[in-house]
Amino acid sequence: MGTERRPLFFSGEAEGIVRCGLCPHRCLIKSGNFGACGVRGNKNGKGIIPFYGFASALAMDPIEKKPLYHFRPGSEILSLGFAGCNLRCPFCQNWRISQNTDIEGRWLQPGDVISAVLRETNAGSGCSAIAYTYSEPLVHAEFLLDCMPLAHRHGIANVLVTNGCVNIEAAREILALTDAANIDLKCFSAATYSKVLGGGASTSDGASTYDAMETVLEFIALAHKTGVHVELTTLVVPGLNDSDEELDRCADFIAGLNGASALAEIPWHLSAYHPDYHWNAPPTDPAFLLRTAERARKKLRYVYTGNIAAEENNTLCPHCGAALVRRRAYRVDTGGLAPPANGERMFRCASCGEKIAIST
Repeated sequence: MGTERRPLFFSGEAEGIVRCGLCPHRCLIKSGNFGACGVRGNKNGKGIIPFYGFASALAMDPIEKKPLYHFRPGSEILSLGFAGCNLRCPFCQNWRISQNTDIEGRWLQPGDVISAVLRETNAGSGCSAIAYTYSEPLVHAEFLLDCMPLAHRHGIANVLVTNGCVNIEAAREILALTDAANIDLKCFSAATYSKVLGGGASTSDGASTYDAMETVLEFIALAHKTGVHVELTTLVVPGLNDSDEELDRCADFIAGLNGASALAEIPWHLSAYHPDYHWNAPPTDPAFLLRTAERARKKLRYVYTGNIAAEENNTLCPHCGAALVRRRAYRVDTGGLAPPANGERMFRCASCGEKIAIST
């Protein structure tokens, strides 16, 4: 079992009920039950986090698998998986761990995770980052808030792979410790987030008590504003979020984060869906995904497609057109990049010397 860590973001209510204030569900939890995420609960009128330190996976991955294309390209990262999620996406690709807590795993303390990274570094992998990933890491906020400062003290970067559906208080604390994040922008429809993705708590008359989409958009904007390296992913699901209008609204939102920039430089990953969990629509048409990416590039400088066989996702210099990073699946060639100069975080183009929106 996990350690006896003091839970955060809980408050007491009448008759032994507790309210979890971590995410917008703001679950009211009776003793012996859990909230919408399945991992934050109530025991005898007290908030509990019995899955603190439970890891569903601990594995080395290429950082491109997160996917992150503009943060330490070509590097390896230690991926730490959890269990549980505060959304209920019926097409979830990781549903076996996100929608279930009765799974195999092991118990880890934050120090165990740091030691695992250091072992990989000493073994010559070059790993110096942790990805909190696979299932939803934010519902394990207490573990993140213990592990992430410890990582920084050892020179290890923190990477979130998240749905971004968490209240602003927790968001501020966690993002202050985050170096890079890939955040899901699942759609641009409040109704879809609420009614299809499990993002809406309902009153007795069936009305949603909060706007999950707005919460996610605020999380993305805060991450970008506070200097976190941000990349966004949209799984394009036929019949759900694949209209030109909705995908254009996603692109417009991303472009708006960069203010008056001619072309926004936040990378957007358009990923092809395949049938899984409770969703049986046909797979995303690769040709449609490629057309969508091409249209988005009129507003966004870096748009990539994923889950398409044999597709290359190269990054070209916006100044001279030289290939900076060549990618085919997880085979990555960074020969077009020059190291950052004078302590900067941004790489430069090896051909023309201009600074590039790819960070260390």
